[in-house]
Parts: sequence; structure tokens; C-alpha cells
Amino acid sequence: MTLLEVTLLVPLLGGLLLAIVGHRPVAGWINVAVGIVTFGAALAMALEVFEHGPQLSPSRMFYVDAFNVYLVVLTAFVGLTTSIFSRPYMRHEVERGRVTDRRLRLYHAMYQCFLFAMLLALSTNNLGVLWVAMELATLTTVLLVSLYRTPEAIEAAWKYFILCGVGIAQALFGTVLIYFAAESKLGGGRDDTLLWTVLHGAAGGGLDPAVITLAFVFLLVGYGTKVGLVPLHNWLPDAHSEGPTPMSAVLSGLLLNVALYALVRVKMLVDASLHTNLAGHLMMGFGLLSFTVAGLFLHRQHDVKRMFSYSSIEHMGLITFGFGMGGPLATFGALLHMTVHSLTKSAIFITVGHACQLAGTQRIDHIRGLIRTQPAIGWGLLLGTVAIAGFPPFGVFISEFLLLMATMKAWPWLTIPLLAGFGVAFAGLFRHMQRMVFGEPPPGQKPVEANMLPVVVHLVLVLWLGLAIPGFLSRWFEQATILISGASPL
Repeated sequence: MTLLEVTLLVPLLGGLLLAIVGHRPVAGWINVAVGIVTFGAALAMALEVFEHGPQLSPSRMFYVDAFNVYLVVLTAFVGLTTSIFSRPYMRHEVERGRVTDRRLRLYHAMYQCFLFAMLLALSTNNLGVLWVAMELATLTTVLLVSLYRTPEAIEAAWKYFILCGVGIAQALFGTVLIYFAAESKLGGGRDDTLLWTVLHGAAGGGLDPAVITLAFVFLLVGYGTKVGLVPLHNWLPDAHSEGPTPMSAVLSGLLLNVALYALVRVKMLVDASLHTNLAGHLMMGFGLLSFTVAGLFLHRQHDVKRMFSYSSIEHMGLITFGFGMGGPLATFGALLHMTVHSLTKSAIFITVGHACQLAGTQRIDHIRGLIRTQPAIGWGLLLGTVAIAGFPPFGVFISEFLLLMATMKAWPWLTIPLLAGFGVAFAGLFRHMQRMVFGEPPPGQKPVEANMLPVVVHLVLVLWLGLAIPGFLSRWFEQATILISGASPL
């Protein structure tokens, strides 16, 4: 059995096992154990790719290279750390009566199935299977969003299902158009027309420009909905605020990356076929719009999870803008930003989950004095917010600085709106943070059991990436940058 098969089968089998025993006290530990094995296999596979180059499975159904394998490792790692947090968190939710044994079993099973869907989407070589995996990720997260069965949670789940269902239908039509363009060039009767490795070779010779352009438009709308790009973002704040907090951590830290990965893969085909930056310009437009609008909406939020969900939209817009701009510097910065955003935002949602349990509400006005009541939670939220706002020496500052430098070099006139967006987002976050962390705590507030280990690990990694990117990781990003942009950033 190959390492890739282990990486995919372990969460799938873990989900089946947890569907049976997921309500028992041992289920949380099983969830963690599955995460450990998955992360170990993913890391070992990544080292093989790093040493020996891209790997294609014998069936040609799976393909891993420097771009997707690092996202596989990141997905497995955040899935592991979030499972460590979710064990005491979900036990507390059961004690409060918000989750029954039946729903706890559903949560554990869907958590691992969700990770399986994302890992499948990242590692498949077939654009059709990629679409199926994205649809599977949608279905599993719909069940997680509606876990509490409150009217608000049911409404958020339906909104998520309908909007992402419409989006994924657009992506399906775009995939069909890519198949049509490839079949016209390669000939009919082949069973490998939608394989990425085959399409990439065919794109070098030029696919039909009209068809491939139309296909990208549909795919941008479809997968852009999953990324949370404005104006297709409306499902994301509701899904974050009404679902369990561990789901918010993996949804914001991982699923948005997977959807953007799919979009960048298709952009590579379009660029090779058209020899223009049409796809990049469209991504830049939607990315900058999302970055700006989400920064403004940060100021109007009263729910802490909704506030940080708009922060996710803002950062995914910035990453989309970077990939759309293209070029080695912007691509390297976007890859780094995907990493540090995932680590930081998942740490923030873990801390927010504990803060909401401590305050008994998600209302920003009622969360006060965290650093006095429970200093670990207060400091975790403060440092996480400082990191995601782009303060040095955290890694988010480095990635945003690289993207800003790339913008000044390629599109100087966009530097002003980009800087303005950074300032607006910073103000939106910190107008609420001071009272939440340093305000006067409400009377009668008692500390809760908080597992802050994942938060510490994530923030230390983000700090490390801000001080000095390790040589092996820098080379990893460089290989992915060359694959995406065709040039080295160094």
C-alpha cells in the first residue's frame, strides 16, 4: 500500500468506524489517532515528492507534485490539531445539552469524511473526480453546519447547500466544457481526457480559445463560490457562526484553500492555451473586490465568529488576487499566505470557541475581559488577531509584504487600494478586540477547560515563518512557484 493510499484510506475508514462508535467517550481519542496516522503518511509522502519529484499512480488517477502535496500536508496537520481541540470542546457541548449522542456520532463521522473529501480533491489527477470530491465536501459540511438543529443553524445549512449547490453546478458545466475542448483536440473515445497530466500537455498545443475561456468563467463562478469570493460569499458567515467551532476552524483554514487550489489548476490550463493573462485578470478583479468588501464588513459585525469569517473572505480575496497577478514573486507570496492564513485562522477559531464557551455567547458585546478571567484564552485571541492583521514578525506580515511588493512592481496603481484595504481590515478587527481582551469581565464568569496546545503550536509556526522560512520549505514553495508561474522567485 502506497503512502497516498494510506493518506486517503485512513480518514475514510476512520469516518466509517466513528459512524459506529462516535458517541462513546473514546471517540474523541479515535478521532485524534486517525489524524496522527493521516498526518504521518502525508508528511512521509511529501518527503518522497520533495526528494524524487512528482509521482503519478499506476492507474493515473492520482498525481502529486510540489503544489498539491504541500496542501495535503497542511490539510492533514490542521485536521489533526483541530481534532485535538474538538475532543474536550465537543464533550463540553454534550454536557451543555447542545449535542446529543446521536449528533456527536454524526459529528465525528462527518469530520473524518470531510477531511477525506478534501484530501481526495487535492490528490486526484482527474478534474471530474475533483468536482465529485468538492461536492462530497459540501454535503459533509452541510451536515456539520446544521449539527445544533437550531432554526438559525438549519437556515445557515440550507443557505450553504443552495448557494454552493448552484456554484458547484456551474463548476460541473465548466468541467464539461474543458472535456469538450480537450476531446476536440485529442480525439474522442479516450478515457483519460480529463486527467490533469493529459490536459496540461494538450494545453501547451493550444485548446480552443473560445471554449476554454468560457469554461474558466463557469469554473471561476463555481469554485469561487466555495472560496467565498464576493458576491458569492453569503453562505460563509452564516456557516461559520451557526456550526460547531471545530468545523469553522477546518472550513476557514482548509476548505477555502482546496477550492482555490482547483481554480489555480484550471488557470494553469487556460494560461497555457491562451498565452494571455485573461484568467489572471478575472481572478485579480474578484480577489480585490472580495478583499475590499470583506474589510468593510468587518466593522459591522456583532457576532465574533461572523467577524472572523469576513476576515477569511478578506484573506482569500488577497490570495486570489496574488495568484491572478501571476509572476514568481506574487505566486510565492500567495503560497506562503495560504499556509500562514490556514494556521493562524484555525488557531483563532479554536480560541474563539473557548471564549464563547467562557462567555456563554458569541455576541462581541458580551465577551469581555478574557485576559482577566482566563489569561490563556485572552492572550491566544490577542496574539492570533495581531498575527492575522499582519503585524511583524508573524508570517502573515511577510506574505502580505511580498504580495504588496509584487503589486508595486506589476500594477503600481493598485498599491493604494491594497494599502487602504489593509488599514480598513486592521481597524475592523481591533475596534472590537480591546474590550474583548482587556475589558471588565462580567460578574460570575467562571473559567472553562481549554486546550490551547493547538493554538500555541500554530502561532509558533506562524512566528517561525515570519522570522525565517526554513530552507526545505522555501525550496518547496519555489518548486510550486515554478510549476504554477513557470519561473523561480529567487
